[in-house]
Amino acid sequence: MIMSDNAVSASAKGASFLILLQIGSRALTFALNQILLRFLSPELLGVNVQLELYCISVLYFSRESIRVALQRRADGTQAVINMSYLAIACGIPISYALAELYLQTEVPKVPFLVHSLRVYGVAAMVELFAEPSFVAAQQKMLYKVRATAEAVATVMKTFVTVGMVVWASRQHTDLGVLPFAVGQLAYAGSLFVVYTARLVLVAKSEGFSLLLRSIKSKTEKFLFSLFSQPLLNLSLSLTIQSSIKYVLTQGDSLLIASLASLQDQGAYALSSNYGGLIARMLFQPIEEASRNLFAKLCAPTATKPPSPKQQQDSITGIKQANATLTLILKAYSLISLIAFAAGPTVAPVLLSLVAGSRWAHTGAGEVLACYCYYIPLLALNGVSEAFVAAVADNKQLYTQSIWMGGFFAAFAGSAYLFLRVLEMGAKGLVWANCVNMGCRILFNLAFVKEFFAKRGEAFEVTKILPSGFSIAIAAVVPSIFKATTGVLSRYGVIGELARIAAISGVFVIALAIAERRFIMHVYRQIRP
Repeated sequence: MIMSDNAVSASAKGASFLILLQIGSRALTFALNQILLRFLSPELLGVNVQLELYCISVLYFSRESIRVALQRRADGTQAVINMSYLAIACGIPISYALAELYLQTEVPKVPFLVHSLRVYGVAAMVELFAEPSFVAAQQKMLYKVRATAEAVATVMKTFVTVGMVVWASRQHTDLGVLPFAVGQLAYAGSLFVVYTARLVLVAKSEGFSLLLRSIKSKTEKFLFSLFSQPLLNLSLSLTIQSSIKYVLTQGDSLLIASLASLQDQGAYALSSNYGGLIARMLFQPIEEASRNLFAKLCAPTATKPPSPKQQQDSITGIKQANATLTLILKAYSLISLIAFAAGPTVAPVLLSLVAGSRWAHTGAGEVLACYCYYIPLLALNGVSEAFVAAVADNKQLYTQSIWMGGFFAAFAGSAYLFLRVLEMGAKGLVWANCVNMGCRILFNLAFVKEFFAKRGEAFEVTKILPSGFSIAIAAVVPSIFKATTGVLSRYGVIGELARIAAISGVFVIALAIAERRFIMHVYRQIRP
């Protein structure tokens, strides 16, 4: 019981560090990005989306399966550090191959495009060199170190990018997407410096090395005395699943890059960046902290047959995992109600205010309104999929990969319907993503129910749903927004914001009253 409570406490504290620093750094970068938007066209932002996709692809294929494998097993700090060097080795050929593949396509006519591509490739490799320190921080649950590194890197990236864009504008020089590339390099360099500086001290005090070091073990096989054979096997098993997940996760970027104009790509990128702001600040830290937590709570006993104490700890851990997952999903469902009810009305108004009229007429506001339906699904899928990734065995992961192939077919089919048949543009792509996320959530919840049922625990889906009264409150909010349209129009944008804020505020207060028991329960769970 003490072990599971400590794990929950550490994960909650870690997620809190990540969330708070994410909010602080994102608030600053958000403000600076508004300056950046004044100097950019949708076409230029669309080109940068393609280069960011290249960088994301290099990092994903180099390290994702290894990262997930390392989170699922506690093989010692030196073992996971040694494994992280395989990500660096994989990154070199992957970055070169993907860059050459991109240059074989119809490359947009943008200044310094090839130079920018090369800088993005270097940035990806620099970020991979921070991987040994990153996995050590994960193994030691040093969430504060990670939060600090990511916050510093995000701020550095934004300052460098905005600084170069403003300088180029004053010098009447067209640098194309080069400022974005240099900003990404600043991000990667900052990650490497902060992680390495902090983890060198930890390594010295705890007796491990951030460099490759041979390991001798009588109980486990190591390839070349460096790489854990079980971890290698698990990483290979996860590679196929990670590849399928990449296509599903980045499918929208791949489709819009091939089917849409650069202007549409820019409008979609702006909408997804704003729409994903909450996901990056709030949901992603919780997802990553919960994945570590579930892996520890549901870890199988080390000895067979287990001792009575180990059996009791295992039962306690399973119960705690069930309660924690239920709590997170219920909280997400309440956030979903707010997004569904108020988001589509609030989003276009805020976009026109912060991005200016130049972007308001690109259709980005309508796309952002649709994104409000997608974000809650993204959150629900993130934490439920984190549970699957933390506890599933190789056979179950293989089954999940097969199902994901079917989900991709549903995603591709719905994307074709919305984009080509119904010609809905970027909005159609958002709806196709909703179909994809819905399929994945249903699979994850089915897995969760089966997992706990086999261990004598009941996972009740009804417990994660809002109360009927909360749903009724949310259902009438869109009608209230519509009925009060223009009431304060004589006051301009300020009046419109006041109307939206008043209705949204009353709605949130009513929802808090309706769910007061759950809110108090959450408070008691996470308070120090």
